[in-house]
Amino acid sequence: MLTKRKANKEDYRSIIEIWERSVKNTHDFLSEEDFNFYKKIIPENLDSVDLTIWSENDELVGFSGLDHHELVMLFLDPNFIGKRYGSRILTWLVDNEGINRIDVNTQNEQAKKFYLNHGFEIESEDAVDGFGKPYPITHLVRKTKF
Repeated sequence: MLTKRKANKEDYRSIIEIWERSVKNTHDFLSEEDFNFYKKIIPENLDSVDLTIWSENDELVGFSGLDHHELVMLFLDPNFIGKRYGSRILTWLVDNEGINRIDVNTQNEQAKKFYLNHGFEIESEDAVDGFGKPYPITHLVRKTKF
């Protein structure tokens, strides 16, 4: 059964490890230099979001991070991608936390399609990410129930 709990500082190492494996699996458009840049700044931002650890049978599935009603982080261990865990987590977050906004790397077609298939709609797009790096961002909103 999929379970959740609030993350704490002792979880940060596992969170970074999942982030790293997940990004290497899904963000093949990132340069090595930029991957290392993001890997360095992710830990600096973990305290600013509401982090949740998701597990099944005591095995770490992934983590999510919220900032009010915006999902700012959802990363799964690659072993769990494509097995409906993301859908279950996202549905729970929408139903219980009122998530209605997500930013996604435009080049991460799989993630963009995933959110669009779950009732999110494109609101706008930016040519660069929040750090001015050449990774377009698609801003998604959810106006209807899935």
